[in-house]
Amino acid sequence: MQIGNLISYINDFAPLYLQEDYDNSGLICGDLREEIKSVLLTIDITEEVIDEAIKNGDNLIISHHPLIFNAIKNILPNNYINRTLIKAIKNNIAIFSAHTNLDSVINGVNGKIADKLNLINRKILQPKTDNINVGLGMIAYLETPCNTMRFLKKIKSTFKCEGIRYSNICKSEISKVAICGGSGASLIKEALKQKADIYITGDIKYHEYFISENKIILADIGHFESEQFTKEIFFELVTKKIPNFAVRFSEVKTNPVNYL
Repeated sequence: MQIGNLISYINDFAPLYLQEDYDNSGLICGDLREEIKSVLLTIDITEEVIDEAIKNGDNLIISHHPLIFNAIKNILPNNYINRTLIKAIKNNIAIFSAHTNLDSVINGVNGKIADKLNLINRKILQPKTDNINVGLGMIAYLETPCNTMRFLKKIKSTFKCEGIRYSNICKSEISKVAICGGSGASLIKEALKQKADIYITGDIKYHEYFISENKIILADIGHFESEQFTKEIFFELVTKKIPNFAVRFSEVKTNPVNYL
């Protein structure tokens, strides 16, 4: 199968036109006509991930976060983005990313989080235009209300968090859950408006916790932690399209955040 055929299939699931204006999803480098040897799945693209692909003989890397966000004015090896790109091109490795377009479909990033937490009655938290199945975040319910601390501990265990930063415990139990993988602080007010008991996301700043006004619990589980299972979406898509094909999860730790 050619790279372009597989990419078209993924784009059908999460169309590129759904990505945010600042985003750079799509084929970052490579030739759409190249035959796929094997595929490596990752959240982030780093030099170590390229080395892993070289070692395994993978010629297509599918990532959630694009390697390039901002314009590059040269391809000199003076920063990690350029070095990574140069190494990929030299070794004929194509890089494809599905980022905010994958965030925006109901069975995308947030749908996978909802799967992990066994949430039901799911809806997009902030729909785009009139399509209720497309947009940012998700709001759903637990099958049975759960004690708040027990639910927080379940989140920590499920997402293998080193720690969770959370606001005041203003609810004794959790039933209605809002989620947004990645940096989701911009949706706090929407989660509050829709009367969620808890909002799970990443990258909440200090002053943004005050927005909760003790009416909703905010839980920052970490950017990487909230999106780590996105690789499973890619795996399901690729193996459904080309069964018995060599598809690998990257073993490189790309999360740049550490805890003491």
